[in-house]
Amino acid sequence: MTNLNAVVTWVDARERLPWSGAPVAAAITGRYPVDNAAESDTASGEEFWLVRPMVFMTLHWSEDGAEHRDCFVDSDGIVRLPYGLASEETVTHWAELPTLPGGMTHGLLGEDAQSALQNAWDLRPST
Repeated sequence: MTNLNAVVTWVDARERLPWSGAPVAAAITGRYPVDNAAESDTASGEEFWLVRPMVFMTLHWSEDGAEHRDCFVDSDGIVRLPYGLASEETVTHWAELPTLPGGMTHGLLGEDAQSALQNAWDLRPST
């Protein structure tokens, strides 16, 4: 039987950072901005702690040309720093993303992608 379950190990961002280019799940904390115009938004002004997929970079240049070191970047280009550094939203913990089902990699291209996808769909638990 092939095990398609994943185990997550959270790492305290104050103790250790991932390798540059690592796709990670990042636990981020901060406070939603206060929006006086939208009183119906119950999260307005509230503190949060949530998980987002991000990439860790030892050096990253934002679209505005700003240089960032040892930072986490999400798909929208938002940069977050490890907890304890000057940032409105910080990363408290991170975890390596699981590999693709039935494989040992985080991403595949071309024919390898279709082949691996078909293999993962064909995996059946033995009875």
